[in-house]
Amino acid sequence: MGNVGLLFVGAVLFINGLLLLGKVDARAGAVFNLFVGALQVLTPTYLIFTANDDPLKILAASGIYLFGFTYLYVGVGLLADLDSTGVGYYSLFVAIAALGYSFVNFRLFKDYPFGVIWLYWAFLWFLFFLLLGLKKDDIKVYTGWVTAIEGWVTGVIPAGLLLSGYWKHPTEIAIALAAFGVVVFAGLWPRTRRTPRPTSAAPRVGGAGAPT
Repeated sequence: MGNVGLLFVGAVLFINGLLLLGKVDARAGAVFNLFVGALQVLTPTYLIFTANDDPLKILAASGIYLFGFTYLYVGVGLLADLDSTGVGYYSLFVAIAALGYSFVNFRLFKDYPFGVIWLYWAFLWFLFFLLLGLKKDDIKVYTGWVTAIEGWVTGVIPAGLLLSGYWKHPTEIAIALAAFGVVVFAGLWPRTRRTPRPTSAAPRVGGAGAPT
């Protein structure tokens, strides 16, 4: 069940990336955020109720709420035209918590690919904090591209492989994910940052080109 939810996490991240890039209308994106947010709250609730008090299963399911509440918050905020500061600072909370879940996946679950994927999510939600909480609008395009790419790399592709039984060679997958993230996101940075528009210098009075 969690893998199905992961598939739609990939979908909503892709949509939200396109929204940040100006390719999707805000209200249309809001509705899909509400759909996936509801799914990502119902899914961990079901998983926790059926975990038979297994603390590791409950721990694994608990992280899904971080994203479910994000998408519900974003969906309601877009529809109601709310200020984004609340979502931004909640995203900081998610980014810090994601570091903890990354450690849990590396240390307790020995799930190295998802240890790396949680680092992806920590980075992305920190970008949301900078963009929405601190209003760093100069990273909007960069954040949009990172969001859209993470939708596929951390959501759609892993979910597809897990659901079809092709999620194998975890150590190699973890290394490939880490290398891809560093190379692609570092490479995107100089290509997507806004640069100030050059301003033409005012002509000097009495100088060349000045009106006489």
